[in-house]
Amino acid sequence: MKYLKIIILIVALIIGAVFVYVSMSPPKSPLDSASFKNELHDLEVVYSRPYKKGRLIFGDAENEALVPYGKYWRTGANAATTFMTSSDITFGEKEVSAGKYRLYSIPGPESWSIFLNTESDKYFAIMEPDKTKDLIELVVNSFSTDDLIEQFTIDFANDSTGVSLNLKWDTTLISIPIK
Repeated sequence: MKYLKIIILIVALIIGAVFVYVSMSPPKSPLDSASFKNELHDLEVVYSRPYKKGRLIFGDAENEALVPYGKYWRTGANAATTFMTSSDITFGEKEVSAGKYRLYSIPGPESWSIFLNTESDKYFAIMEPDKTKDLIELVVNSFSTDDLIEQFTIDFANDSTGVSLNLKWDTTLISIPIK
């Protein structure tokens, strides 16, 4: 009986040590956000940022691409990516009311389908969202870049043409105009 208590104590200590180690190690796809604010807009995207790590990122499923063409992608890792706007905007060419939305995509070799869905706050967004809750779908061109982007990045750009939401990873760039 005494040995059983010692064994249980040792197992509990090992499990506790593993839990502490896992919770203290940096996440493989850290949570991040991108924001843009001016007199017209207050925009924010919250997403997780996976790394390339020598993998094929976008491509055909038979080539074992991490994000296969023509398939649902949560546009990041871990939790669903959220897009928030404090005012009514034009996202691409579609009207979007102020609010918080789930942003997801279906990548393709030359263009992507980008969706805003009213199901925000989904943590582990492996499964496709409820398509009946899609607010908008727009198709945007995919561009190839000269630079290799190791870690998936979402940012906002503001130039003479206006504000755009950019999705960048590997050698791929998607840019969505916002007005």
